Amino acid sequence: MKKLSCLIIFLSLASSSLAVDPSNQPIYESFLKCFSNQTCTAPNKLCDVVLPQSSASFTPTLRAYIRNARYNTSTSPKPLIVIAARSEAHVQATVLCTKSLNFQLKTRSGGHDYDGVSYISNRPYFVLDMSYLRNITVDMADGGGSAWVGAGATLGEVYYSIWQKSKSHGFPAGVCPTVGAGGHISGGGYGNMIRKYGLSVDYVTDAKIVDVNGRILDRKSMGEDLFWAIGGGGGASFGVILAFKIKLVAVPPTVTVFRVEKTLEENALDMVHKWQFVAPKTSPDLFMRLLLQPKTMNTTQTVRASVVALFLGRQSDLLSLLGKEFPELGLRTENCTEMTWIQSVMWWANSDNATLIKPEILLDREPDSASFLKRKSDYVETEISKEGLGFLFTKLMETGKLGLVFNPYGGIMCQVPTTKTPFPHRKRLFKVQHSMNWKDAGIEAENSFMEKTRSFYSYMAPFVTKNPRHTYLNYRDLEIGTNSHGPNSYREAEVYGRKYFGENFDRLVKVKTAVDPENFFRDEQSVPTLPTKPSMR
Repeated sequence: MKKLSCLIIFLSLASSSLAVDPSNQPIYESFLKCFSNQTCTAPNKLCDVVLPQSSASFTPTLRAYIRNARYNTSTSPKPLIVIAARSEAHVQATVLCTKSLNFQLKTRSGGHDYDGVSYISNRPYFVLDMSYLRNITVDMADGGGSAWVGAGATLGEVYYSIWQKSKSHGFPAGVCPTVGAGGHISGGGYGNMIRKYGLSVDYVTDAKIVDVNGRILDRKSMGEDLFWAIGGGGGASFGVILAFKIKLVAVPPTVTVFRVEKTLEENALDMVHKWQFVAPKTSPDLFMRLLLQPKTMNTTQTVRASVVALFLGRQSDLLSLLGKEFPELGLRTENCTEMTWIQSVMWWANSDNATLIKPEILLDREPDSASFLKRKSDYVETEISKEGLGFLFTKLMETGKLGLVFNPYGGIMCQVPTTKTPFPHRKRLFKVQHSMNWKDAGIEAENSFMEKTRSFYSYMAPFVTKNPRHTYLNYRDLEIGTNSHGPNSYREAEVYGRKYFGENFDRLVKVKTAVDPENFFRDEQSVPTLPTKPSMR
């Protein structure tokens, strides 16, 4: 381990320009002194790195990557300190100093954690903001193309950096360009090439992580067990992800996108029912996402079903394929648009004029932008009957606001063993995201929309996996169970852990126990250590 500490004369805060909330001053002083010593940096040079609540940069830095407005209110818990790390040494010092003071550490890359686990806690805590560690290095001479991606980089920055070096390569990851790479990849990661190429973690070949002892480890030095764990088990349970090395994938010169919408009056029920038999089983080159939303049209309540798709090929081949397999969709030439792969990335990010705008739009991080939201997720392994779909459509209209997103699996996903990575859901037909958004601030609105979300979640229960009811780690949902980190920690964790990881939970717990036996890296839904056995007398 590279030795970080060196002798520095600690300057008295009383004579410095750093103002501190008096109630937090002893904590801040202790942390800053430790951080200063560990990084060999004078305290007055750390004003833009170690941010107490009284710092002018504290609130803008904290708010920049809060993506759920429910956690961006005056009453939301706030960290005592935000560390805006500019270097790997800053991350090492943060781990060591937070541990020495016995505080909880939350690590945030892009802030898209739906339930705010990366930046909210009901216990005294610090936030390590990784957004400055965003370097991306693409090497097209390395085995068909690879890239080192800093944990603080966004997916949009990843796609743009690849496009700068090659117009025939991409990476299978999410469709939202502002999502942080560190959290996305360490939780599994998927996008609209999932049926062709699988998960993002399937293309991770190396990683760098700061462990509980402040060491920087790569794949070789961390060992295959820890490398396996951070490839779908969530990096925050095991350390701080600094970067992933990813292998690039080939994309064709021309891809095709389309959106087709139908309401109940336009036989949406038949289309949605048939979608279940086609979308997970058709050509792996085709990804057809299905969106279901309640709508009021001419004072009449209905459900709008939208199929949004990416086809890795030409329009003519797509029309021929779906004309045979999915006539209920009614796909026509005018629904389709041919474009380059990077243009399709922008199209999926809701840029309708994707063929006209420049890819630089993918570099827009959209800081300090958030809506009120709640997300939940499910997995379907058997097609839902028309009667079942009709029941769900009725409940959607009754709920009035909730949307559903069906993401098909199949293709290469079902060919990969469920234990290859901690992500256990590869054999399912499709994943369901429950999506609730609202604009009104206040507890009354939140309680109302949260209750509607919970109610529909209960209506969905007969149609999804059971015992456990599986869910996706990157669609974080604290309502499926939390950990108080008391004497029943393992038992509490097993409730949500089996839902996220299935049989892979057991291996994750063993890795966690080996690499972080004192459970420093913990949060409301972290992987626990093995329960200690009572001592024999």
